[in-house]
Amino acid sequence: MSFTYPKKEKLKSQKLIEQLFSEGKSVSAYPLRMVYLKTSFDDDTQFKTGVSVSKRNFKKAVDRNRIKRLLREAYRLHKSTYFNNISPCYALMILYLGKDGTDFDSVETKMKQLLDTFSKKVSKH
Repeated sequence: MSFTYPKKEKLKSQKLIEQLFSEGKSVSAYPLRMVYLKTSFDDDTQFKTGVSVSKRNFKKAVDRNRIKRLLREAYRLHKSTYFNNISPCYALMILYLGKDGTDFDSVETKMKQLLDTFSKKVSKH
């Protein structure tokens, strides 16, 4: 798995996002939370991932967009190390729950913890 995050790996289906939040399970590594759901996709992707930041906690769009960029970058860099050995398809949504801004180093360490927790939980099932 390469260090890319192409368009086909992005979670965009409104129907799938609603199903994800109604039926999905979650893991947390504060200030991050990942909601995941085992599913199947029409294309050959294994994971579709979306990121979200609360408008309630970050009123300005520039702040929300910056955190979303940091989340996507941390996910892109570490997905290959955690997802190479997982065979079923998953829809993932990564949420930022913190109330203050952040830097890339803290997001990256929390993303590692989150992906590690997710892969351990998934490999049990």
